[in-house]
Amino acid sequence: MQTLFPGVPGETQKRFLEDTHRFIAFGGARGGGKSWAVRVKAVLLALRYPGIKIMIVRKTYPELRANHITPLKELVGKTAVFKETAKEFLFKNGSVIKLGYCRNIKDLDRYQGTEVDVLFLDEATQLTEEQYDRFKACVRGVNDYPKRVYLTCNPGGVGHAFVKRLFIDRAYKSGENPDDYVFYKSLVTDNAALMENDPDYIKRLEALPPKLRRAWLDGDWDIFDGQFFEEFRDDPRHYKDRMFTHVIEPFEIPDGWNIVRSFDFGFAKPFSCDWWAIDYDGRAYLILQLYGCTQTPNEGVKWHPDRIFEEIHRIETTHRWLKGKRITGVADPSIWDVSRGEAIIDSADRHLVYFSRGDNKRIPGWMQVHYRLAFDEEGFPMVYFFNTCTAAIRTLPLLQFSDINPEDLDTSQEDHFADSFRYFCMSRPITPMSTSAPSACGDDPLDLNTKRYDSYSYR
Repeated sequence: MQTLFPGVPGETQKRFLEDTHRFIAFGGARGGGKSWAVRVKAVLLALRYPGIKIMIVRKTYPELRANHITPLKELVGKTAVFKETAKEFLFKNGSVIKLGYCRNIKDLDRYQGTEVDVLFLDEATQLTEEQYDRFKACVRGVNDYPKRVYLTCNPGGVGHAFVKRLFIDRAYKSGENPDDYVFYKSLVTDNAALMENDPDYIKRLEALPPKLRRAWLDGDWDIFDGQFFEEFRDDPRHYKDRMFTHVIEPFEIPDGWNIVRSFDFGFAKPFSCDWWAIDYDGRAYLILQLYGCTQTPNEGVKWHPDRIFEEIHRIETTHRWLKGKRITGVADPSIWDVSRGEAIIDSADRHLVYFSRGDNKRIPGWMQVHYRLAFDEEGFPMVYFFNTCTAAIRTLPLLQFSDINPEDLDTSQEDHFADSFRYFCMSRPITPMSTSAPSACGDDPLDLNTKRYDSYSYR
């Protein structure tokens, strides 16, 4: 067996190899020995279960060949034969390891009808959630073989959001069993072979800019390339002292604080109604949210405006932080549009939910959001989020820069809370303050496992 499996697994690799959950993710930092673990686990399964069907997937064929086909040929030796046309390894005991790639949605067509017992998605964050769901559907069959999906992943990429939701935030939709999922965080120091053969690799990671260093060296899932609000921090270690975090525990709102409601309308896409409390220093606290999203991210609940504003009115007349308060509102100017019939604002007025027109300038608005999120020299921002406002905490750090306008964010993403946040900020703009040094936020990975996500809720 020593000749078949050269090298000794590190502790994290060993736990990955031994795990039997239905969905097993292994990742975090660059260079953690993930592809090696995939190859070894696939071969172990093929030898352990005669006749089992296994598939390993990468985004492109060149990556597949370099990371799996060529190394697997050397690894299996004469225990299996590689069939170039079918791109699969056939073992003497009848087991098979298929090799697949999927650069785009069209590539999925070649896997229609494919049935496997175990699936490996190597670098899963390079796949979209639709690609992931389609591949996951291939894991089926009436037999006694284990049915598992293994994912390896690094922060960033088009699939960052769904991997983070499932394995880091552990925020599950209906039908997803939390007990089926497990995540093993890998660090470059777990890869003994890499440390021995290329000891300067970790130094190259340490020399990266702070944002990339946190993602690639520390495996921080809240920091990734292209992040629009990279200053956002959710650090449970600082919920009480409120330093270098934007997320805190809820508290009772003093009677003298002003309350502002901001609103971004949506039907097929989510709507976001957000209540902000303003303290005597002008610091804002997001205390409540009504976020109209199904259990599918960026999919609206399709409520008629009357139902939305009826619910907003109900909340404002019953919730202890809001009832009896004089609440001012600001909303996207588009709700005053009458070109398609009755304006949405007319429905709001019927339900005694009043708004003024928000300033919809995008770039100045985003600058105001950045000013609010910035930490001062002592580590305090000008905005906080109660940790019960899960839609805001989930969506804001995932937004990325636009490929078209480098000063704007990509509007194809779930930016509805961000737009509502922007209208609020533009309703009471602040001037930029002296900020803390970039390193002041610390370089330790954040413990994000306390987050929870409710698709449609207010608390």
